Amino acid sequence: MSAILFDAPGPRARRRHLLMGIATVLGIIAVFGAVIWKLWSEDQFTAEKWEPFVTPNIVELLLEGLVSTLQAALIAIIGAVIFGLVFGAAKLSDHRVIRWPAWLVVEFFRAVPLLLLIIFIWAFQGSQAGVIMPLVLGLILYNGSVLAEVFRAGINAVPPGQAEAAYALGMRKSQVMTIVLIPQAVKIMLPAIISQCIVALKDTSLGYAIVAPGLTGAGREIWRTFENRLATALVLAAIYILLNLTLSWLAEKAQKRIGTKRIELVGGIVQGQPGGTSSNMGAL
Repeated sequence: MSAILFDAPGPRARRRHLLMGIATVLGIIAVFGAVIWKLWSEDQFTAEKWEPFVTPNIVELLLEGLVSTLQAALIAIIGAVIFGLVFGAAKLSDHRVIRWPAWLVVEFFRAVPLLLLIIFIWAFQGSQAGVIMPLVLGLILYNGSVLAEVFRAGINAVPPGQAEAAYALGMRKSQVMTIVLIPQAVKIMLPAIISQCIVALKDTSLGYAIVAPGLTGAGREIWRTFENRLATALVLAAIYILLNLTLSWLAEKAQKRIGTKRIELVGGIVQGQPGGTSSNMGAL
C-alpha cells in the first residue's frame, strides 16, 4: 500500500531508521541496567526488604487495605456515574436556571485539584468525623464532573436526526433523552467512562494524605516498620496494575455484551414489525 501522508522511505532511510531503532533499544536497556545496578548496590533487592510480603500478618494487612480500596472505589465510581449523568443532562437543559448552575458546579470541581478537594472536605468536616467520606466524596465530585462532560459530549455526538425522528413520533424531551439518546450515546461514551473509572480507582491512593485506610495506608505501615520503601512501592504498583487490568477486562466484556444485546434487540424489533414501523425504527 502506498503512503498518503508521506513518501515511502528508500533504502538509505530504512537503514537509518533501523539503526535509530537499535540505538534506542540499547539506550533503554542501558538505562534500565544502570537503575538495577544502582538499586542492587544500595541493597534494595536483599531478602530482608522482600521477606515481609510473604509474612502472613503483612499479607493480611495488604488484603485489608485492598478491600478498603475496592470499597471506596466502588462507591466513588457509582456515585460519579450518577453525578455525571445528572449534571451532564442538566447542562443540556433548555432552562437557564438548570443549565447555568450545572455548568458552574461541573467547571468548578473539574478545575480544583483532587488532592486539595479531599483535604478541604476532610478539614471542613473535622478530623473526628472519619476519613472515608472525604475521600469518597472528593472522588465523586471530581470524577463525576469529568463524566458529566463525557455524557454531554456523548449525547451531542448522536446524530440529530435521531432526536428529530423521536419528536416527530410525539415523544417528550425526557423520553427522547432516556429512550433514544442516552442508550445510543452509551456505546460512544463507554471507552471514556472506563478510563475515568480506572482513574477513580487509582485516585483512591490519595487517601494516604488524610490517613484513610487502603493500599497506600497499608504500605505506609509496612515501609515504616521494615524501611523498604522501594519494595513496598513496587508491590503496591503491581497490585494497582492488576486491579486496573481486571477492571478494563470486565468493562470490555460489558461493552461487547451491550453491543450484542442492542444488535439482537433492534434486529428482532425490525423483523417482527410491519414495514411502516420498521422504517420508523430505521430512522431512530
